[in-house]
Amino acid sequence: MSATTSIPIPRHAGRTRPGRPGRLLRGPQADPRWARPALLGLLALTALLYLWDLGRNGWANDFYAAAVQAGTKSWKAFFFGSFDQSSFITVDKTPGSLWVMELSGRIFGFSQWSMLAPQALEGVGSVLLLYAAVKRWFGPAAGLIAGLVLALTPAAALMFRFNNPDALLVLLMTAAAYTLVRAVENGRTRWLVFTGLLIGFAFLAKMMQAFLVVPGFAAAYLWAGPPRLGKRIWQTLLMGAGIVAGAGWWILAAQLTPAADRPYFGGSTTNSILQLAIGYNGLGRLTGDETGSVGPGGGQGASFGGTTGIFRLFHAEFGGQISWLLPTALISLAAMAWVSRRAARTDRTRAAALLWGGWVLVTGLVFSYMNGIIHPYYMVALAPGIAALVGIGAMALWRPQPRPWPWPQPRPRPGSGALAGRIAAAAGVLASAVWAYILLDRTPDWLPWLRWVVLVAGVAAAGLVLAGPALARVARLARSSRGRLALAAAPLGLALVAGLAGPAAYALDTVGTAHTGAIPSAGPASVGFGGGPGGGPGGRGGFPGTGQAGTGAPGANAAPGGNTAQNGNATSGGTGAPGGIPGGTGTGGMPRGGFGAGDGQGGGGLGGNTTVSNALTKLLQQDAASYRWVAATEGSTAAAPLELATGDAVMSIGGFNGTDPWPTLAVFKKLVAKHEIHYYVGQGSQSFGGGRGSSAIAAWVAAHFTKQTVGGQTVYDLTKPLS
Repeated sequence: MSATTSIPIPRHAGRTRPGRPGRLLRGPQADPRWARPALLGLLALTALLYLWDLGRNGWANDFYAAAVQAGTKSWKAFFFGSFDQSSFITVDKTPGSLWVMELSGRIFGFSQWSMLAPQALEGVGSVLLLYAAVKRWFGPAAGLIAGLVLALTPAAALMFRFNNPDALLVLLMTAAAYTLVRAVENGRTRWLVFTGLLIGFAFLAKMMQAFLVVPGFAAAYLWAGPPRLGKRIWQTLLMGAGIVAGAGWWILAAQLTPAADRPYFGGSTTNSILQLAIGYNGLGRLTGDETGSVGPGGGQGASFGGTTGIFRLFHAEFGGQISWLLPTALISLAAMAWVSRRAARTDRTRAAALLWGGWVLVTGLVFSYMNGIIHPYYMVALAPGIAALVGIGAMALWRPQPRPWPWPQPRPRPGSGALAGRIAAAAGVLASAVWAYILLDRTPDWLPWLRWVVLVAGVAAAGLVLAGPALARVARLARSSRGRLALAAAPLGLALVAGLAGPAAYALDTVGTAHTGAIPSAGPASVGFGGGPGGGPGGRGGFPGTGQAGTGAPGANAAPGGNTAQNGNATSGGTGAPGGIPGGTGTGGMPRGGFGAGDGQGGGGLGGNTTVSNALTKLLQQDAASYRWVAATEGSTAAAPLELATGDAVMSIGGFNGTDPWPTLAVFKKLVAKHEIHYYVGQGSQSFGGGRGSSAIAAWVAAHFTKQTVGGQTVYDLTKPLS
């Protein structure tokens, strides 16, 4: 390319009709005839993929499902994100993602579908917004490819069918990217403020992870925004003010509410939402210093995500979740930076590189080096950035042409830059095919033919891209229009097979498999370089890194209502001794469906679907209206199945994993004396245990109240003290 030429922008991209404001979707006067039907087809495909047999995931993550149920019954629980409808303690996140599911439950009635369907629709919305953002500068074809890549990303196919906070996080970050694109186009302050507000609301979905896109967004506008530098600076500061306003209104309200009038902030040690946001869910995730964190040893991110390093996202724990097109995206980013190196300051190719490239680089590096807790499904936060870079590169790098609007530039010399663009495009296609082959080779018994199809398609597509001019001449000589169209579309079609066949197969496997628990993982279990967490391949459905089945001590109880085999050995994934960590069986990189979920299917495990026995359910529901909590038990993962089964409030002692310092023994004694808690359910395999306060409560209850065994679970009636 010439020094003044960059990646092309279609003639109508970003334009509006005379006298009409800009709209998210462009009409037929602005787009080719095929653009609107193709977009509708993409959205329909995405909706089908994410909504198909959605009920197979059941309650997905019991922990969040119980909180959603609570929010449908109490507006106080709704506002604070309480785990139970009596608002004793909150989940360990801000409540933004729960609000959407809870509103759906209030409108349609609380059910598995009313909870999960909004998550799927958030996925469809994310695809639409990504299409709109990419299309404005690079045309509908680039937008469609970007949207398709996002829809078929395995981690996206998992999270947009699940009830973790990541679905709303991705939707709001993608919406913020769209508003930033609009701001770079016209320099209007309101678009920057909208961007900040959306990021602030994303903070309310999953706290500080939302801020990982801010450096790229700020760099894109500060460099490429139309106004002068001084105005760009204060406009960016206003974007920061929007972030503070979007997140701060709830933080301020929650922090200023007296502790006696609100639930305890789960996950914190001082009952402070600021400590939760900045510590456990903030800087603690980077440093590994996470007081009360999940898992043995607390704060050991490597226990879940393998060793840190620049290649972490390519290891078995995360590779199949997100990295399929990561090499292609990085090649596209480098090419975009190169071709725009001498362009005008407001060049949109460079602006796109800063926006989407900043998203991918900052988020990817943080995920690669963070020492705190990290799980495979976190990778969905990278999906929109990778998809945008792939879409831009696929349609632009090897088709240099002049940009007539809004900043006309000289027509390039014939053939100028075309070879370099084709080389970059061919390298991207070949890299995606080779890496897909490696990823698929990690599951040699799963669709063994697919990796060869991908590799052959990638080599053929790269060759056709390099032979672009010759192929074009052959197409012109073709006698039929269909022949010309086939020759022109062959490189793109083969490239799509090479790049998307692998992730599409993983996504379909994810959709066709039940996923439950707190740590789901997309696609088939795999092994590869980097090993499983802790050095060896992890067990499918087991604790990461063990690769062994967990077995209960003789006479050990299963999770509440769980099935037990003879001699008390648990049959659903295995159980450890009380307070132990449920195990699993099989081979692979990360647990599929959560700890103890038994190969991704069904009951048991950390936050997975656990069936509570009818006998225990009926017992807890007796005279339930007379008590604020029908039962108390240690940890939210043990309390959640009870709460979902009874539909009543269950006190989670010690929060998510029983280590939060709430309630104290003195507070618990007062609540029992006031007859506000009916039963205490003994600690089962669902709980990590380890909290000194919760252990003291368990010992006090055992020493002072009558126990009985119901549905294989030890239950204490707190209204019947020992004589």
